[in-house]
Amino acid sequence: MAPKLGILAGGGELPVRLVEVCRATGRDVFVVVFNGESNLDAVNDVPHVWLDLGAVGGVIQALKEADCRDVVLAGPIRRPKLTSLRLDGRGAMMLPKLLRARGDDALLTVVINELEGEGFNVIAVDDVFSDLLAAEGTLGARQPDDGEWEDVVRGIEVVQAIGAIDVGQAAVVHNGYVLGVEAAEGTDALIDRAASLRRDDRGGVLVKLKKPSQDRRVDLPAIGVGTIERASAAGLAGIAMEAGETIILGRGEVIEGADAAELFLVGIVVTDADSE
Repeated sequence: MAPKLGILAGGGELPVRLVEVCRATGRDVFVVVFNGESNLDAVNDVPHVWLDLGAVGGVIQALKEADCRDVVLAGPIRRPKLTSLRLDGRGAMMLPKLLRARGDDALLTVVINELEGEGFNVIAVDDVFSDLLAAEGTLGARQPDDGEWEDVVRGIEVVQAIGAIDVGQAAVVHNGYVLGVEAAEGTDALIDRAASLRRDDRGGVLVKLKKPSQDRRVDLPAIGVGTIERASAAGLAGIAMEAGETIILGRGEVIEGADAAELFLVGIVVTDADSE
């Protein structure tokens, strides 16, 4: 049997899905819930502890007391303001490293290093549930046309550029024109903003990729039913996501929703040549 899994729960559906998968496979879990950040549905009837985001020592102690060996970071967590971060002693010792971590990926790498230094095995989400990841190719009924493929290619260039400086994982492109890129506000706000800037009634492609140098154990790009609903409401033509590196939450419902909205969904393979 797989060892007990410690889940550091952020927001969104991912922590809930992981708990469901572990229950179905008989794997024990222990969930660390962060005040004001975590999806509360992830802790229904499972062992858990509530902690402040800055309680680094508390997290480590709780995971050890729960006898967790494997740890996974699941779901987004908003980068807090320093003035609102309630640091315990261990967190205060880490403060210089945290201040030097300017992007989200750099910050999460600091967290991983701290956990590994305490003997935990930090694993990727797909080590627990490999079926979450997008496959290569068209996932629904509709395929992108030639013009939409050109927008996908342009989107890859843009997202790789912002990802290389640890800014974001997504962009919206329409007829070669970049309507917006993802930053701290997240994908939902990007989609809404892009819709307000589009020159035509309908069109545009959302492209989501892992950052080029990103540790894939944390913060992989993700889409869910809510992404489809938002993209449809914004009048987008479709979504292109990096195959093998993008989490699809509720695959069946996502594809069904995309087909109903006449959105294309395509998993793309991104190579080093794409960034040249």
